[in-house]
Amino acid sequence: MSAKDEVQKARESVQARLAQTRSEAQSQLDSATQAARSRFDSATDAAASQYDSAKKTTEKQLESARDAAEKQLKEARAQLGDASAKLNSQIKGAAGAASSSSSSGLDFLPEFTLGGYVRFFAAGALCATITHGAMTPVDVVKTRLQLEPPGSKLGMASMARHIISSEGPQGLMTGFGPTAVGYLIQGGTKFCGFEYFKKRFAELAGSREAAERNRTAIYIGGASAAELIASTLLTPLEAARIRLVSERGYAKGLVGAMTRMGAEGGLREFYAGYIPILFKQIPFTQAQFTINEYAHELFKKNVSKETLDSYGKTGQIGVSLTCGLAAGVGAAIASHPADTLLSKINKGGGGKGGSFVKMVNLAREAGFSGLWAGLGTRIIMQAGLICAQMAIYDQIKLALSAPPSVTISSETSSH
Repeated sequence: MSAKDEVQKARESVQARLAQTRSEAQSQLDSATQAARSRFDSATDAAASQYDSAKKTTEKQLESARDAAEKQLKEARAQLGDASAKLNSQIKGAAGAASSSSSSGLDFLPEFTLGGYVRFFAAGALCATITHGAMTPVDVVKTRLQLEPPGSKLGMASMARHIISSEGPQGLMTGFGPTAVGYLIQGGTKFCGFEYFKKRFAELAGSREAAERNRTAIYIGGASAAELIASTLLTPLEAARIRLVSERGYAKGLVGAMTRMGAEGGLREFYAGYIPILFKQIPFTQAQFTINEYAHELFKKNVSKETLDSYGKTGQIGVSLTCGLAAGVGAAIASHPADTLLSKINKGGGGKGGSFVKMVNLAREAGFSGLWAGLGTRIIMQAGLICAQMAIYDQIKLALSAPPSVTISSETSSH
């Protein structure tokens, strides 16, 4: 065999082995590909199965969570409904309690504005100025009688004749200026103050029942507080009035009297009678307002509202005059001894010392009968003055559209 043949044979042998190797490699590749595809398919099926399982589990969990949430929401709504019903019940109970307490609380007290108090002041100022100014002649006679020595035989009529004969008719109007100005201030303060303090003390009582039980104390306390303020303002003018009445020719009018008093004694001269004037005015106002209040109560308890209304304006004025008459008599009696001492102090009597010491000295000098000198005259004066004053006050309040006064007794209506 030639070399060419051997080469040819070797080439064929190599090609045969190469083809066999290629065939074996392709077979192995196909087998590996088939195995990889089979493993991929298995992994894909396993992943899909796991996904489906996880999805079903998640859906079950979501459904369970949704059911739990819906259940909790229903429970919360039920609790909210119960709480709302309970709250409504409590609100109704509180409203009922408030309504019940208000019926026995302070709902009987009217609301007073600043304008209301201004109207009270104006009505009080006008009624006091008109009545005290009109009573100046009687007050001059009364003051002169008080200054007479013990045992004097002069009476009201004889004293009036004596003044006219010695000083002329104008002598009966001595002190009119201080009277008008003083009682303009004093009357406004007293009436307005009583309306304020009566309401304030009734509020402090806490309920209508408590206020009604203690209404006497409320009337007296309110009158005392109001008069304390009013008397502090009145005292200088009252001192000037008494000095003009008691000392003929002392000065020409209010300004002259106050100028002379200030120059001679300063502030102390004006308030020399402050303590006596408190002893006079506070009991006077206590009796005036307390008796007036109870007199109104007596009318309302014994005379029906229909009967009073049937008389119209005449009935209103008649009630005011009658209640004021009783109040004036009581006020005159309660304050007369101090009124006598005040006149003597302002004339310079009582010796040295403070006002209280002077009052004691003068009371000893005057004796019991001396302290009550001129009482009849003063009762006539004060009964007429106060009954007119209360009627005028009530009518001016109506004319000014002032609010109704506080009425404490549950058996009466506002007056």
